[in-house]
Amino acid sequence: MIENHLLSLLIFIPLIAGVVLLFIPETSSGLYKWITLGTLVVELILTLILLSGFDASQAGIGNESLQFVEKMDWINLSIGSTSAISIQYYLGVDGLSISMVLLSAIVLLIGVISSWNIKENLKGYFSLYLILTASVFGCFLALDFFLFFLFFEFMLLPMYFLIGLWGGVRREYASIKFYLYTLVGSIFILIVMIALSISVITPDPEIDIHSFDLMLMMDNANFIPDSVLSISSSDTLLGLSYRLWAFLFVLIGFAIKLPAVPIHTWLPDAHVEAPTPISVVLAGILLKIGGYGFYRIAYSIFPEGAYYFGWWIGLFGIIAIIYGALVAMAQSDLKRLIAYSSVSHMGFVMLGLAAITTQSISGSIFQMFSHGLISVALFLITGVIYDRTKDREISNYSGLAAAMPYFTVIVLITFFASLGLPGFSGFIAEFLVLAGAFDGAMSSEVIAIFMPIVGVLGLVLGAAYFLWTLQRMFFGKYWIKNEEWTLPDLTTREYIMFVPLVVMIFAFGIFPGLILDLSNETIMSFVEFVQEQGKQNMTLILENTK
Repeated sequence: MIENHLLSLLIFIPLIAGVVLLFIPETSSGLYKWITLGTLVVELILTLILLSGFDASQAGIGNESLQFVEKMDWINLSIGSTSAISIQYYLGVDGLSISMVLLSAIVLLIGVISSWNIKENLKGYFSLYLILTASVFGCFLALDFFLFFLFFEFMLLPMYFLIGLWGGVRREYASIKFYLYTLVGSIFILIVMIALSISVITPDPEIDIHSFDLMLMMDNANFIPDSVLSISSSDTLLGLSYRLWAFLFVLIGFAIKLPAVPIHTWLPDAHVEAPTPISVVLAGILLKIGGYGFYRIAYSIFPEGAYYFGWWIGLFGIIAIIYGALVAMAQSDLKRLIAYSSVSHMGFVMLGLAAITTQSISGSIFQMFSHGLISVALFLITGVIYDRTKDREISNYSGLAAAMPYFTVIVLITFFASLGLPGFSGFIAEFLVLAGAFDGAMSSEVIAIFMPIVGVLGLVLGAAYFLWTLQRMFFGKYWIKNEEWTLPDLTTREYIMFVPLVVMIFAFGIFPGLILDLSNETIMSFVEFVQEQGKQNMTLILENTK
């Protein structure tokens, strides 16, 4: 029985728990933390049940690859006597989303544990956190575009308040900047969603039912002939087909969330001002929704865009890798350094996406999962130091290994994992992306050979800024700027956060098949679909728009 509604439970349990917290009086404020923790433990258990029942051999993309499907009519509006609009409550999971669901359960649980030091307005904080949890799971599970967009937008509100009310000195500026940037991206996505809804119909002999079904949108046969986004349409804007404009709009919308250079500037400010648990969730999960949107919507519905804009996607991926690394090297604030390292590492996601090979796509998805774990550990590291001293300046510390030896071991492992040392999950992800990009550059004209070559330079720069930080802060003679600071080693709560992350970073680095095998069959079908359908669509578009 539970398996029939497993996906709904993942969404509605935290949503209901968040509402329940609002009715618990302040005199029982200690319950807020424990109810939230219990809820996220249940979410992890449900995710493991989902994982145990997931058939990784079920190949394909589209309806044939979906599992644990929940589908029912939600909103039906008649438009005259010949057509209607249908919005469905449609959930499902496949190889493109299963690893992201697992990552969400892990990161959100660790985020709750790291929230234990929150002191002000606990009811508001943990209620918003639970609402954010429901929205995150909804994004990765929704297969109706309207439903996906609803969850995507709903995430903005709790994040805005979690940064704006519990953040640092410039929290208002950071939260507004985050909100406005993401809102602009949402407008681009909304325009495409509306255009798709008037172009796509459900096959029905009696009435045209305009649908938001993402699976239907992948099939050209479900588009109304000569509609605005039909493959047969000859309409253009500035010489470019409307379908290519739609791909570009969706790409920009999700690139802001990723974020891609040059629309990344909201991220460092949001990270620096956000409390540590929210930085954990932001880096560990929310950035990945941008990458997931590329696969689920942009490339799946408009595969021709992968060929028309693929070179530019690869170029901006390389720019992000190098630019993020160089700017990280120039930072004096540890948290801002790590924020820019995220910009650099997300560039590998775009490079893997642009190459359109099985290796590169596998590496790109694995990079999102691996970076989710590593970035969580990195931001927790900054949180440990900041909790003790309220200071994140790199130059204010030296020789911390003498005072915090166990913490230093965690830092060493996490830094080496992030710079891509073999044996850690980060190495596997970046190796697959670069190997797949080399293969893609040699076998097609989508990306150029210089792109993976320059991408390798990003690994060198990553090693430079992490090793420089390690040397400055943790080795040499012990010194801290303020003698009144106390720097005890890790607490029990901090061990509970770090140890599982370190184990997983090692485990998925040594046994990457634990994650890769979940999506291999789907990825092979996805690459085949994008390559074949993308080329066919591009040929038809060029013929129709002559």
